[in-house]
Amino acid sequence: MIAIDEAMRRRELLTLIALAFLPPALARAADEKPKKKSGGENYIPINPITATTNKAGGRRGVLSVDCGLQVDDPKLRAFADQSLPRLRAAYVQAMQIYAAGLPPGAEPNAELIVQELQRETDLILKRPGARLLIGAIVAN
Repeated sequence: MIAIDEAMRRRELLTLIALAFLPPALARAADEKPKKKSGGENYIPINPITATTNKAGGRRGVLSVDCGLQVDDPKLRAFADQSLPRLRAAYVQAMQIYAAGLPPGAEPNAELIVQELQRETDLILKRPGARLLIGAIVAN
């Protein structure tokens, strides 16, 4: 009987120790803000946008664009955050159309890509003020 009482007391002690460490851990977790992967407060990263291209010999290739948005206006930035799925869909559609018209073996035109994606940005956000920033354009 004594062994059972000691085991129960140990279990109660371990439970109390665990509960003692819980409030500080919760307080630290509540104080931490989620960190952005890149950019500053005004930068909204966008996952890479991909589209299929035609390569020489009839093979398929991939055109990948890495980009983000620089939005200085807080209200527009909040709207852009909410509109990310629509923005991404518009970017993918614009890139698919561009990649379909790209001749086999041709290099992508960065200026034209930026112009198209910026136009889509302004259409979705309903006003200018968000600048599209290109990180990389890769054709494979």
